[in-house]
Amino acid sequence: MQYHQPVLLQESVDALAIKPGGIYVDVTFGGGGHTAFILEKMEGGQLYSFDQDTDAEKQSEKFISEKFTFVKANFRYLKKYLRLYGVRQVDGILADLGVSSHQFNTAERGFSTRFDGPLDMRMDKDGALTARDVVNTYEEEQLHKIFGLYGEVKNARTLARELVSARNINPIETIADFKQAIAGCTPKGKENKYLAQVFQALRIEVNDELKALEEMLEQAVEVLKPGGRLSVISYHSLEDRLVKNYIGKGKFFGEVEKDFFGNEIKPLDSVTRKPIVPSAQELQENNRSRSAKLRVAVKRETQESSKK
Repeated sequence: MQYHQPVLLQESVDALAIKPGGIYVDVTFGGGGHTAFILEKMEGGQLYSFDQDTDAEKQSEKFISEKFTFVKANFRYLKKYLRLYGVRQVDGILADLGVSSHQFNTAERGFSTRFDGPLDMRMDKDGALTARDVVNTYEEEQLHKIFGLYGEVKNARTLARELVSARNINPIETIADFKQAIAGCTPKGKENKYLAQVFQALRIEVNDELKALEEMLEQAVEVLKPGGRLSVISYHSLEDRLVKNYIGKGKFFGEVEKDFFGNEIKPLDSVTRKPIVPSAQELQENNRSRSAKLRVAVKRETQESSKK
């Protein structure tokens, strides 16, 4: 089985407009698909690939190139780790925000609704918080908020109540336990979609995904050279909204700020008016690409107007 089938591979790497001798960052190494393709296109220069997952680190050992450096870290520490390598500015950054096929297909990681396994969902296996902790220890109100906000689950309040009732009888240890505990809330005929939303909410909470994404985007702007490119693939509306707002407005919420002359104060310009989505052929070959959206931005040549 292929470790991971990269989504929007050609489009996302082309978006970087790779230059000879350039410095690039793949902040989500995963199975290394995007990294491999970037390396193919590079003439000299250096590529730094980040991932917090030990399995990804093992996968990276297959890459032997003077141009390649693997960084075992969450991308929210982008700037810190680049500095450790003496890098202050880069020509392009690529982020593929999805869970890797390998993570989904490994039952003991607890990411997939298809298998039974422990309620884990940690992208960093050394992380302290697991999905089991969330399900068994969070207050009902916290669970309600997570499922409503991160999963956009319609009956989030009922779901939270059911979970608390179930865990009061027996701890919820496995995916099978979890599914059984919420069976009464799961809409008939829409089980797969519902469980996907619920699992997404837990995964986002366990890995602090949205806050990490915000921190990475803010640092990306700091480390990109003027004219440098940002290429980001997202898979659900919460991620896409943050990426879209930050590219379009220079902030995650609210309206774009303007200077005295009415010029927009923001560090990035969008390269494409609409997000790039997978072709019909890619959708046919890789079902997991169906929700993918690629947004591409370039850092403004002058930053004077974006300083607050």
